[in-house]
Amino acid sequence: MATEKKADKERSVEERLKALYSYQTIMSRIDNIRILRGELPNEVSDLEDEIMRFQTRIQKYNDEIAASKEDVASREAQIAERKAKIARYDEQIKNVRNNREYTFLEKEKEFESLEIELAEKKIREAVALQTHKSEEIARAKEELADHEQMLVDKKRELEEIVSETKQEEESLKAQAKELEPKIDDTRLLTAFRRIRQNSRNGLGIVTVQRNACGGCFNRIPPQRQMEIKLHKKVIVCEYCGRILVDGALVGQGETAVPAPEPKRRRGVKKSS
Repeated sequence: MATEKKADKERSVEERLKALYSYQTIMSRIDNIRILRGELPNEVSDLEDEIMRFQTRIQKYNDEIAASKEDVASREAQIAERKAKIARYDEQIKNVRNNREYTFLEKEKEFESLEIELAEKKIREAVALQTHKSEEIARAKEELADHEQMLVDKKRELEEIVSETKQEEESLKAQAKELEPKIDDTRLLTAFRRIRQNSRNGLGIVTVQRNACGGCFNRIPPQRQMEIKLHKKVIVCEYCGRILVDGALVGQGETAVPAPEPKRRRGVKKSS
């Protein structure tokens, strides 16, 4: 009875490893499909962000122009009001009765004239600012139009690639989903996904190749290799952390290691 339970346990580990390796094969094919798409999704996202920045910039320039126009209108109203004051002072000067009143009115006229000059200067600066911002808006709109066209092209290209590979990717995802219950170990699957995420080539489980780990290519001790071939437990590489599986179990033949060439003995030349 104990022997049967032991055999069931070993078979269970063996089946889980085979299922996990099949799962890895499917995920690698999905990775290849995503590699085929290349950087297009990122390029599309970057273009969308860039377009948003241009739109925000244009809106900011328009707000600045609108505020500048309001300021110009306000200063023009002030100029008209001050000119009206100067006209009244001129009328009052005609009827002054002493020098003190005349000097006061002249100072008031001078003050209003200086305020008018300052307002006119501010208006000229505001008009120049509006012209500059309008030019900036025109340039930003040109760049915005270019980026929008680029976005249309990139999206069309991405849609074509996605339409070509979508059916295959969905089929592979469904196959991977069917394999998950066969792995029958949440911790093993979680560890596998973590390893895949941290590895450069996306491999979470690898075969032993030429007496070394198929992921990091570090040599595996003979005793460790024997344990891997027994399929009694899940064994990971002590260097890279990838799960190790016997190549024969998953139908991957192991490459034989060529025997080293014998060293030639160098003859010693006898002295005469």
